[in-house]
Amino acid sequence: MSEKTYEVRTYGCQMNVHDSERLSGLLEGAGYVRAPEGADGDADVVVFNTCAVRENADNKLYGNLGRLAPMKTKRPGMQIAVGGCLAQKDRDTIVKKAPWVDVVFGTHNIGKLPVLLERARVQEEAQVEIAESLEAFPSTLPTRRESAYAAWVSISVGCNNTCTFCIVPALRGKEKDRRTGDILAEIEALVSEGVSEITLLGQNVNAYGSDIGDREAFSKLLRACGKIEGLERVRFTSPHPRDFTDDVIAAMAETPNVMPQLHMPLQSGSDTVLKAMRRSYRQERFLGIIDKVRAAMPHAAISTDIIVGFPGETEEDFEQTMHTVREARFAQAFTFQYSKRPGTPAATMEDQIPKEVVQERYMRLVALQEEISWEENKKQVGRTVDVMVAEGEGRKDGATHRLSGRAPDNRLVHFTKPDEDVRPGDVVTVEITYAAPHHLLAEGPSKAVRRTRAGDAWEKRTAEPKQGAGVLLGLPKIGVPEPLPAVTGGCSVQ
Repeated sequence: MSEKTYEVRTYGCQMNVHDSERLSGLLEGAGYVRAPEGADGDADVVVFNTCAVRENADNKLYGNLGRLAPMKTKRPGMQIAVGGCLAQKDRDTIVKKAPWVDVVFGTHNIGKLPVLLERARVQEEAQVEIAESLEAFPSTLPTRRESAYAAWVSISVGCNNTCTFCIVPALRGKEKDRRTGDILAEIEALVSEGVSEITLLGQNVNAYGSDIGDREAFSKLLRACGKIEGLERVRFTSPHPRDFTDDVIAAMAETPNVMPQLHMPLQSGSDTVLKAMRRSYRQERFLGIIDKVRAAMPHAAISTDIIVGFPGETEEDFEQTMHTVREARFAQAFTFQYSKRPGTPAATMEDQIPKEVVQERYMRLVALQEEISWEENKKQVGRTVDVMVAEGEGRKDGATHRLSGRAPDNRLVHFTKPDEDVRPGDVVTVEITYAAPHHLLAEGPSKAVRRTRAGDAWEKRTAEPKQGAGVLLGLPKIGVPEPLPAVTGGCSVQ
């Protein structure tokens, strides 16, 4: 009897990506193996880990489910499961619209997937189980990580904010913090396996501590990460300006392995719109944070999320956003056209902005940010940076005989392949020779190559017998975790 195969399709934020690694670990622990690459639904179990933030998320889900229906008819025993935020929101609706779905599970009970699949098989009926509160932190479950050298580490789940455009807090629940000792123990275990870069993950990552009564818990956690031998790079996503305090800036600047990179969601530069969004800061406060970060870390790369066309946004409001972008000089910005999300207060607000007005403003903002991104990248020319080699970052690398990786500030760098062998996870020192808006080039010879334990871990993993292809992720690519969230709706992982 051949082994049963599985495929996981992930949509949305980094929290979903992290959850999918756990779902894969759970399925492999239950005896499943990954379906070959390009299986496209031709697996014994297909799992959709859904997002409720993206525009038309439900239509896309039902379209994908519809394409699997005839395949399931032809394959006795095939099972389909739907989890994630859309499952948490729609619950029984999914089975009503797609009765061929076998399992529906929520954001709080991903650990139940193998049991629910088996129950659906034995009872021959759909299983819908949506927990109302968190049963276990994702990081405590088995995992099948996508990278040998970089890993996500969940420090909290849920969010206490009430942003009017965002439905995620309603689906992920109130913030619940993980014990610091458990976080550090997981990081140390990952480092012992060869991981050299970790990304601390939370819906509102720098609010960590609010659940345990310590306002400086996040800065203490960053400093504690700095004491873990072998941990070379620490990143985190996504913070909220309300909770971004001076002790966090100091911890970033004073902890060598915390990278000089910050993703700080702006959403709007207008105080009026920020108030309507229920964002608890204003333009002056936001720009003040940026100034403090740059004073402490002059070479920090700062990125953001911006929503254009929020209900009631006037031309003057939009100009305030443009002004803030000019002042902040982001290295990169994820810009979104506002669209209604059912279940959010903003969806029923008056003064919804006409689509053509939103589009015109959006194009102006994109053009401005593109210009700033290019100017900021040009400042990197001539700098010498340490690039952690990634796996499959550049689409043209094969043709140009280049490799790709991330600088400490998370800028993408394409560099000339060194004469000596290098592996993903190794570190190559290069001089930047050219800048484009979204990447840098280092066209000269490498200044140094450092083979690392992370590279050893990658080499060991690739030498092992493969169990099919990787999880089919909507975000991000296999390799070093993507640097920034790109979630429609302007809600980072919040």
